[in-house]
Amino acid sequence: MKRFSSAIAMSLTVGAAAVTAGTRDYIYVVGSSTVYPFATVVAEHFGKVTKFKTPKIESTGSGGGMKLFCQGVGVKHPDITNASRRIKKSEFDKCQANGVKEIIEIKIGYDGIAIANSREAPRFNLSRKDMFLALAKDVPDPKAPESSKLLPNPYSTWKEVNPALPAYKIEVLGPPPTSGTRDAFAELAMEGGCKKFAWISQLKKESKKAKKAGNKVLAKQLKNKYKAICHGVREDGKYIEAGENDNLIVQKLEANSKALGVFGYSYLEQNEDRIQGSLVDGVPPEFELIANGQYPVSRPLYMYVKEAHVGKIPGIKEFLAEFASDKVWGDEGYLLDKGLIPMPKEEREEYRKAATQLIPMKF
Repeated sequence: MKRFSSAIAMSLTVGAAAVTAGTRDYIYVVGSSTVYPFATVVAEHFGKVTKFKTPKIESTGSGGGMKLFCQGVGVKHPDITNASRRIKKSEFDKCQANGVKEIIEIKIGYDGIAIANSREAPRFNLSRKDMFLALAKDVPDPKAPESSKLLPNPYSTWKEVNPALPAYKIEVLGPPPTSGTRDAFAELAMEGGCKKFAWISQLKKESKKAKKAGNKVLAKQLKNKYKAICHGVREDGKYIEAGENDNLIVQKLEANSKALGVFGYSYLEQNEDRIQGSLVDGVPPEFELIANGQYPVSRPLYMYVKEAHVGKIPGIKEFLAEFASDKVWGDEGYLLDKGLIPMPKEEREEYRKAATQLIPMKF
């Protein structure tokens, strides 16, 4: 028993020492390209008004950030990752398996996903169904859309998708699969249109029924089929992965007035003299309409923090207190100028408490 107790004590000591070993004296943040401009502004302000060094922020995409964040505890691993969607169960489990046990989840606000084009071209009015039919890898047979028959996507112009749209060639610049923006676009825009087909929507309902009945294998098969149809993006050149650099997409839209681009609302607002946001189901991507939930393609933004690094890496607790202050994310906070949509007051208080009291999340 003595040897067993000593072994436990030694493993705990080694785990704690892993954080303090090394020579890092600044906060290291990775993650979402959408959250990146918000985190950068706060980091720069934090570096100016406190005794701590300016945190190092890297734009890796939500998925890439989670992968780095969950690799372990210690100075060679990030302290914080940003995400433009909630952490997945598989990512949470990976963190746990690698010793990243206590994770603090902080929602920082909301963002809309803009589908934009150059101001030199007509403004698009897209439905979510239009976006699904234009960009899905496989679509229902146009001659018999309710026949449960799928075909490789045959549409080459927007007018073929919807006669009310321009006869422009379908060309959409967007983020890669590692991006939270891509995940949110697939879930909110494409799946939103995919569900308009009754037989596809029924797959999800049947999956839930099978799960409730205890048939987990069938439930998983149906769920995977539904997701493959609704989230699968065509790979024939109509959707062009433009990396994690949203500024690059804006530049390409200026160069090609007939192309569309997918990115966070903050980039649309910062470049509104050059590009315009398409209406989605008749609703424009505007601050108030995203904030009140009318704009259909909007999502929450998050930060995830390793509790084990707090007190070991200087300034983490103070950085979280700065981020969670009303002067930053409040109704008149300085991140509003960058395009952040603030949370309601009650929700801000909930996440301020998690940030300042270092309350670990429960998945």
